Amino acid sequence: MVAATAVASVAGTASVPSPARDPAWLGRVALAGATLVILWPLLVATEFKPWLMWEPRSLAVTLNFLAGFVPPAHSPAFLWEVAQATWRTLAIATAGMTLGLLLAVPATLLSTRVLSISALSGRMSRGPFWLRQLLRWALIALRSVPELVWALVFVRVVGLGPTAGVLAIALTYGGMLGKVYGEILESGETHACQTLLRNGCSRLQAFGYGLLPQNAAELTSYTIYRWECAIRSSVVLGFVGAGGLGQQLDGAMKMFYGGEVLTLLLVFVLLVALADRISAGLRRALG
Repeated sequence: MVAATAVASVAGTASVPSPARDPAWLGRVALAGATLVILWPLLVATEFKPWLMWEPRSLAVTLNFLAGFVPPAHSPAFLWEVAQATWRTLAIATAGMTLGLLLAVPATLLSTRVLSISALSGRMSRGPFWLRQLLRWALIALRSVPELVWALVFVRVVGLGPTAGVLAIALTYGGMLGKVYGEILESGETHACQTLLRNGCSRLQAFGYGLLPQNAAELTSYTIYRWECAIRSSVVLGFVGAGGLGQQLDGAMKMFYGGEVLTLLLVFVLLVALADRISAGLRRALG
């Protein structure tokens, strides 16, 4: 009986003709039209004119500029300078991230609600609540100022060189890391952490045994991603005198040394690929 019913159901389903067109096409067309209506004033305000790139004069300038990239510069003296600048760039990014972690980790432990002992009763005490809010506002202030602006400030304070880049990355990335670390910890499973706190464990113990094990992979992945971003930022900061590959790239661009520019860009791509491989390896190790 059941088999016969199933066969009849399949037969009935097979006899139903398929629709000639997508039944949701009207909604998709309306959504596309609404998106265009919203984006059009923005494109007008930004004077977005990509067709200018295909004008004969623009194409001639672009092709002439790109032709200077070949062959890439590879003289021993230049490659040695690139190696020194690469090491300096990695040092700026790593030192800035380390200082940023020194800012972000304590701020995260103090501002994360799930690690608050007073919040176990349901409502956080007034003192911890306002401390948490002040820390969150401080993190907002740090990440609201782009690292390029911080670098311009520190270049005037400490002078040209890597120190300005390190401090700029530390402040901006400290605010970013503190915000995202807190969101990662609060969005996961918190039962183990709260149980540890209710049984007399300290914040560090609850964090180390209740939150860190289940969030370690995500925290590590985001940290390595931010280190990769710090490498890119350190290159950009070199244009304002913070040293590293960016300062060398700025000089090559100004002198129209296309071969040197291509070599520096290739090194930059290799650095980002290295950071990506490190991130994948750490995720596999923690997974």
